[in-house]
Amino acid sequence: METRVSEHVIKPADRMTVLPTQFFAKLVGKANAQAAKGRDVINLGQGNPDQPTPPHIVAKMQEASANPMYHRYPPFSGYSFLKEAVATRYKEDYGVEVDPATEVAILFGGKTGLVEISQCLLNPGDVCLVPDPGYPDYWSGVALSGAEMSFMPLTADNRFLPDYDAIDQEALKRAKLMFINYPNNPTGAVADSAFYEETVAFARRTGVVVASDFAYGAIGFDGKKPVSFLQTPGAKEVGVEFYTLSKTYNMAGWRVGFAIGNAQIVSLINLIQDHYYCSLFGGIQEAAALALTGPQDCVAELTARYESRREAVFGALAKIGWKADRPGGSFFCWLPVPEGYTSESFADLVLEQADVVVAPGNGFGTHGEGYVRLGLLTSEERLVEAIERIGKLGIF
Repeated sequence: METRVSEHVIKPADRMTVLPTQFFAKLVGKANAQAAKGRDVINLGQGNPDQPTPPHIVAKMQEASANPMYHRYPPFSGYSFLKEAVATRYKEDYGVEVDPATEVAILFGGKTGLVEISQCLLNPGDVCLVPDPGYPDYWSGVALSGAEMSFMPLTADNRFLPDYDAIDQEALKRAKLMFINYPNNPTGAVADSAFYEETVAFARRTGVVVASDFAYGAIGFDGKKPVSFLQTPGAKEVGVEFYTLSKTYNMAGWRVGFAIGNAQIVSLINLIQDHYYCSLFGGIQEAAALALTGPQDCVAELTARYESRREAVFGALAKIGWKADRPGGSFFCWLPVPEGYTSESFADLVLEQADVVVAPGNGFGTHGEGYVRLGLLTSEERLVEAIERIGKLGIF
């Protein structure tokens, strides 16, 4: 007699069904499909730094890897020497005093902290204020927390800064957290001290916690150093800043970042990480500490490289008649699409007919429609070639 075994049905948890679609995974899939045809694809759609980690940092990692102390579990919240290095860097660069023991949390890359803070602070029914356009992984943490998002439009008319007076008042009553990000991904906009003063005042007035994403904090152009949220009086009372070594030191694959600021929020981040991780490999922490406290010439050189690439791109844009504003920071250019195209239809066109990958702006939010994001993450020659290829389509 035949026995039939019923199919075992795996039912995901509800939180898995509300996660946003990974925008960049879709983008990579399209690019890879074109490259698989043997095409010479210039991929300017992602934010992956193209330069190697500076050799003195690599050498420190190689040396530290042999230290048997690091072959054991590290302290749960990270080694104190890395937190002290973070505090030193912020004091030297921004004049900000922080207590390394209570006001710094070591992260598995900045992205991890940006997801974790929503889980630390938000309950179902709470609201998070999110920039639109903005970094899509903000959405992931909010979804995992069961909270809701209320979008803050970033428009060219307002220098891609949020208008706090325009926030929906009903949403504001339930708002507990807000993300800001300057130099901005995807627009390349920068913020000044006056904006951060307004932000601190807004946070005090509403009780909203500020999460400042400072991933591109080292990359400012035209002789202007990006301003840190924490330089503003009262900032540590209302929020934290997230920083990553990925962009500043070309350490994207190393996965090391930190949260810095309000001690209570830092302790919450450390607590949730106690349940996820046992901190970073000690050799990475030692190399990261050297990156932060060692010679900073490599940072200045990297910023100069991106600025030179920016100028090469905008020179090429002018030649084909593509008008856009130069970014004030980050390594992205935010370019309006030609009339008659959507962000996605234009991105598809330049991929299929020019073998150039750009990120459609609608992937960063509804107010990203009408733009594409281009990364300054290959040589000047290839950047110029990409623009020239697009110019040959004859649509400008």
